[in-house]
Amino acid sequence: MHAVVVRVNINDEDAATQALNEQVVPGVSQAPGFVAGYWTRKDDTGLSMMVFESEDQAQGVTDRMREMVPDAVTLEGIEVREVVANA
Repeated sequence: MHAVVVRVNINDEDAATQALNEQVVPGVSQAPGFVAGYWTRKDDTGLSMMVFESEDQAQGVTDRMREMVPDAVTLEGIEVREVVANA
């Protein structure tokens, strides 16, 4: 399994939450190989981790994620990492 880790700065909390729930989560959860996703917030930053069955599937989502980022947030980083353990 591989995870897509995304870091954002939140410019508008209400608009970001709405876009997350209405666009980002539904879009990502329908992607091929999707296993699980977690979106977190602390102050004006967001960190998410979305797990996929394969590296290719995770990599394919990174391109889509760049297009899915709403105006209410600023993308700070996105990377694909191998999942080496889970519980």
